[in-house]
Amino acid sequence: MKVRLTVYQLCIKKLGSVRAQVFFILIIWMVAFSGAAVAAESQMIRIPGGTFMMGSNASLVDEYPSHKVTVKTFYLDKTEVTNAQFVKYLNQFGHDGLNGERMYDLRDNDARIRMLVRRSYVPFKGHENMPVNEASWIAARHYCANLNKRLPTEAEWEFAARGTEGRKYPWGNEAPDKTRGHFNRDWGDMAPVDAYPKGATPEGVLGMAGNVHEWTSSASDRYPYRANGGREIVNFYADRVTRGGAHDSPADELNATWRGATVSRNPNGGHHNIGFRCARSVKETAKK
Repeated sequence: MKVRLTVYQLCIKKLGSVRAQVFFILIIWMVAFSGAAVAAESQMIRIPGGTFMMGSNASLVDEYPSHKVTVKTFYLDKTEVTNAQFVKYLNQFGHDGLNGERMYDLRDNDARIRMLVRRSYVPFKGHENMPVNEASWIAARHYCANLNKRLPTEAEWEFAARGTEGRKYPWGNEAPDKTRGHFNRDWGDMAPVDAYPKGATPEGVLGMAGNVHEWTSSASDRYPYRANGGREIVNFYADRVTRGGAHDSPADELNATWRGATVSRNPNGGHHNIGFRCARSVKETAKK
């Protein structure tokens, strides 16, 4: 009778059990981190502070009324967090929180990251530079904090997208087209985070219209926006505002005042079309 030996069994036979285990651990480590090797931390863009008219009197009810808001100077990630970048976080913390929080919906069919063994994750081939999806608001917040960053408030997000001049879209007032953003696509059809340079803001922030909606720190509440009005208090049960539209959004959801009214925004779960980027206050310093 022929006996078929697995690669692992052959290694034990040739190297001995201890050496074989070390060999396989090294192989798994190399595979797990090969996709993350190019996942440098996102470049940040300085957004000079100013005053602008937040919201709109000519759109959905949750965007009403238009009101004056002042934002301090801050930094914002140039691009959304990618699968390759988020894998580094998962390899450190795992996809479940210490208290049972759902950090990443690994078992969802829309996830583009898989686990080899515990704490060894890799992005799907070809999806390394796509924006991470299926990360919960809790995970997004923790990811940013681990880099001495934070999620942007919705006021900061809108200010970065519109500027003091009140642009309708991140690039200006011209209607969205296929050269400026990734929208009106099939479910799950995402693009690399840097795929649309023509859709950048004047400061150079990319991808603020389409691809994935973006978590903000702000709870979903009626306007006017007041940072000290309770919406920035950490609450793991309150729906959080998402911004920017997604790959499966129509063009009108790419409007920079749109607050994600039709998006499922449970902060404790991942979603197929929600990602995020991080912000940093000027007084905060980068993690060494």
